[in-house]
Amino acid sequence: MNQTKKLLIIDDDPDFVAGMKSILVKANYEVDVAYNPKDGLQALQTKPYDLLLLDIMMGRGAEGIMIARKLGKDPKLRNLPVLIITGIREQMAFLFPGQAVHPHFVAVDELVEKPVEPKLLLEKVEALLKTAEARKGQSK
Repeated sequence: MNQTKKLLIIDDDPDFVAGMKSILVKANYEVDVAYNPKDGLQALQTKPYDLLLLDIMMGRGAEGIMIARKLGKDPKLRNLPVLIITGIREQMAFLFPGQAVHPHFVAVDELVEKPVEPKLLLEKVEALLKTAEARKGQSK
């Protein structure tokens, strides 16, 4: 049987995080939480994760973008799949041109808008984990 996948949620909304964590734990994922970018980066650097669920709008603004960009520059973390879960389109009336995530905005694997349906959340997490496994298999 597959080893339990370890996920990290970085989001400053405790109620939203509690709901997401509950859904993911019921689906047999191991879930850690960081409620701010600083704690999130520290967790990423001290413990291995299979997937990051990241909010964009935190702290003084779009601090989640800073995290995603730092991941892209870190050789240990650049292959970590990232699922952005955010209300950014509604909050900022910002539409990503062309595709779901504009490639020059920030490199992420997938984006879903808050509130996210539990079924969609689990589908996206499962798909990203499968893609990551396939990538690992190809690089061996």
